[in-house]
Amino acid sequence: MPEPRLFNRWLVVVGAILVQLSLGAIYAWSVFTPALQEAGWSKLDTQVVFAVSLATFAVVMVWAGRKLPKWGPNRLAIASGLTLGAGYVFAGLAGGTAFWPVLLGVGVIGGAGIGLGYVVPIAVGMRWFPDRKGMITGLAVAGFGFGAMGWVKLAGSWGHLIASFGLATTFVVYGIAFAVLVLLGSLWMHMPPGSWLPPGYKLPKAGSGGDGTREFSATEMLRTPAFYLIFATFAVSAGAGLMSIGLMKLYPMEALQASGHDLATASAIAGTAMAVFFSLANGVGRIVWGTLSDRLGRRRSVLLMTASQGAVLLVFTSMAGNEMLLYVGATLIGFNFGGNFALFPTLTADTFGTSRVGQNYPYVFLSYGVGGIVFPLLGGVLGDLGNFPLAFAICGAACLAGAACMVLLGRLETAAKAATS
Repeated sequence: MPEPRLFNRWLVVVGAILVQLSLGAIYAWSVFTPALQEAGWSKLDTQVVFAVSLATFAVVMVWAGRKLPKWGPNRLAIASGLTLGAGYVFAGLAGGTAFWPVLLGVGVIGGAGIGLGYVVPIAVGMRWFPDRKGMITGLAVAGFGFGAMGWVKLAGSWGHLIASFGLATTFVVYGIAFAVLVLLGSLWMHMPPGSWLPPGYKLPKAGSGGDGTREFSATEMLRTPAFYLIFATFAVSAGAGLMSIGLMKLYPMEALQASGHDLATASAIAGTAMAVFFSLANGVGRIVWGTLSDRLGRRRSVLLMTASQGAVLLVFTSMAGNEMLLYVGATLIGFNFGGNFALFPTLTADTFGTSRVGQNYPYVFLSYGVGGIVFPLLGGVLGDLGNFPLAFAICGAACLAGAACMVLLGRLETAAKAATS
């Protein structure tokens, strides 16, 4: 069937990026933490809001995946934008620095808004681009990574929103901007006709799994060992990156001051590491890892990503006190962290079926919520105890364990193919 004349499938990419630019606001949280600490918050308080936002995001995403066939991607995206925007506006109107209103507005309502919309561009993109699943998923989620840089810089060194207008006004402005961008992106969030395929593309022959042709229901998927290996790997890989995001300004500031930098210089260097190097690499990593996975395979790509992330995290504490090495470390951590969000949706599609990825991936993504609770809180507790190095060492070891899970997954796939041949 020829591609519809009145719709260019690349517009889906435009819509996906607009949606994800706003949903990526969750990664800009660290720009607010210094001002919140000045208002009396502890380091653990700041990580609690971040962790609740991540957990709510993951739980609501399961519900959104179930509603996707009934509501359709356009309606879910609209609900996402309005909910996310309302959460930040509420936090701002409540004063911007009181713990419970910020926890409710940013953590619960904002997290729910992200969960409503996150699966939409992924599911729509894979349906329009079955011939380039890795690449298109990477592009679709790239805005989630790139968005953090813009929101951090607007609040800080570019726009000076926090310094000029305070946290309350910044939250309100951001809430309105998030809603507008998601609503614009929702215009192109529509599934293709059921029988549509790109010109010249033929579906692969149905196999035993691993190629996206065998369709698992959520119940069937939850009964497989493969699901739990993927779940565990995503939990540790994403959780390690999420802890790094939460601490990417606080810990380097301490390390840089310990190496002789004054507070202002340390703050500027740490802010640049997070807002520029980490954030740019986060976005680029989604595209590069997604595209590479179309050639290398999903499982092999995840194995390489988690193993390299583990190695970097183990040596990061020796890098954080040196400006250039900090930038290198932030870049590598961000690059690998971004790869999670291109690789795990496509790994889920290849393992459990492409057409049901919108319903199945949210269950895999619950691991993001698990990692988002455990690792940021670990970082906050150890940070308050003055032992950031131990937190990064634990995360590094966990990522290496995730790589081992991918080795086991490969053995399961080999056994399954042998059994059907």
